[in-house]
Amino acid sequence: MSLLSKAASGQRLTAAEAVELYHLPLFDLSSAAHAVRNLRTDPEIVTYLIDRNINYSNVCNVGCAFCGFYRTRRQDDSYTLSYEEISQKIRELEAVNGTRILMQGGVNPYLPFEWYLDLMRHLKEHHPTIRVEAFSPEEIKGMSKLTGMTPLEVLKELQAAGLDGLPGGGGEMLVDEVRKAKHVSPARISSDDWLRIMGEAQSLGLYTTATMVIGFGESFAQRVEHFQRVRDLQDKSLAAYGNAFSAFISWTLQTKGVRIDGKVPGAGAHEYLQNLAVSRIFLDKIPNYQASWPTMGHKIAQTALFFGANDYGSTMLEENVVSQAGAKHRNTPEREIIRQITDAGYKPMQRDSLYNVIAEPDVEAILANKPEVDFSTLNAFA
Repeated sequence: MSLLSKAASGQRLTAAEAVELYHLPLFDLSSAAHAVRNLRTDPEIVTYLIDRNINYSNVCNVGCAFCGFYRTRRQDDSYTLSYEEISQKIRELEAVNGTRILMQGGVNPYLPFEWYLDLMRHLKEHHPTIRVEAFSPEEIKGMSKLTGMTPLEVLKELQAAGLDGLPGGGGEMLVDEVRKAKHVSPARISSDDWLRIMGEAQSLGLYTTATMVIGFGESFAQRVEHFQRVRDLQDKSLAAYGNAFSAFISWTLQTKGVRIDGKVPGAGAHEYLQNLAVSRIFLDKIPNYQASWPTMGHKIAQTALFFGANDYGSTMLEENVVSQAGAKHRNTPEREIIRQITDAGYKPMQRDSLYNVIAEPDVEAILANKPEVDFSTLNAFA
């Protein structure tokens, strides 16, 4: 059996075979990844989520060279949102039938741990229908250092206060030779710590996603090493807890206006689609793959639906991190997502953050009318 046939059949590949996939013609690789996607998800449906990104603070002491979002406490444009400001953003989400907030900030050493616990309690009291997925492993590690608690103890406290899940932020490239290079982010959380905290979150039943960013100058073998580490944790957590990564989300490094600009090669649409296809084939126990319209634009995101992606991602009513490193695509309304999915030949279905379908939109009516809410005018702090 040829490697391409083996890949398309859904059989588990070795790391060496995955590296070989990168050398296949792009549309041969697409065909294999699309076949696997059709084996594991409904071939006719592409899902999407109505949610909002909330960045509660931009104060951070890690200082990644690829981040244009973080500030020191003394900079004039540093901020920490009040609970009421966060609630106002959520009310705007509720007004458009949103179901989740994805909330991250910097590693802010000036916020006491009780601030985070009180925030979780506040959100659950005032917005009980909204799932709260917050605090990347990097932030959890920062809270651990602040309190002297273990990351697992931090997670248990946050979960008891109302936390539903962890976003996959901070994964980037799970190869320390790449992620901790001097020109990238030597102070970044290690690959081992990121994976361990995700595994601990999974042991508690918290929702998690795996992420990846390409374009640091990493080799194909290093990309596959990232996949292998994610797959190993997926196998372990499914066997031990029945709970693991529900989705894989990858995108290309955004370098405009940040310190890493000119020091790394970046990556374009070809590499993005290629990497997405390899991830769908190799990560055989992760069911869902998102197309990254915020970094790649809608046409490449549509194309990604034929390279292994079965989900169009979310509306991301407010996104401040990737956009501040040069991503041009922001605040896409539900109507536009539905149009893109429909134009690609699929049936759009609204999901929740657990990938359960919760509504079938009236495509004809939605596309025939202008959206009632202009997302570009929604309250954005940063």
